[in-house]
Amino acid sequence: MDEEILKIVHLDKDKGFKCLIERFQEPLYWHIRRMLTCHEDAEDVLQETFLRVYRHLGSFKGDSKLSTWLYKIATNEVLRFIEKHKQTMVALDDLERQYAYEVQDSGSDDDTAEQLVWLQKAIRHLPEKQRLVFNLRYYDELEYAEISEILNTQVETLKTNFHYAKENIKKYIQKNYYERL
Repeated sequence: MDEEILKIVHLDKDKGFKCLIERFQEPLYWHIRRMLTCHEDAEDVLQETFLRVYRHLGSFKGDSKLSTWLYKIATNEVLRFIEKHKQTMVALDDLERQYAYEVQDSGSDDDTAEQLVWLQKAIRHLPEKQRLVFNLRYYDELEYAEISEILNTQVETLKTNFHYAKENIKKYIQKNYYERL
């Protein structure tokens, strides 16, 4: 699929770019959204990601998979956005309420919805690096080698971050969710 898109890009940049957006818009949106949570912010960062991709499409050398290159750009845009907006980020409670509303709206039963909300709360409390590695590995289902290229981090370090992320999520849920039952 990546090769087909790249062939189209080389023949007609605009047409190829449209194919690229059709293929990657949704997975990149959700990758960004899991880091930012707010829909509007995720949309803004996605737009910036695609603008950067379009400007630099000719510089893609094919040293990595197209998806790896795109996730790297999206991740860098997320980190740039977080750094730029640290003081004005939406309060965590607001994000949790928003997520709870979306989960309930998705038709999940009450227990499942509550568990998903607690999982998201736990993920939001992870250190940034652990949260990023957890999202890329668990939700985006990327291999460690691909995450290594995206984050410029050694595979063993990523495995350690993922392990600690799972442990921290487990501790957070045990402390905050199960004690309430």
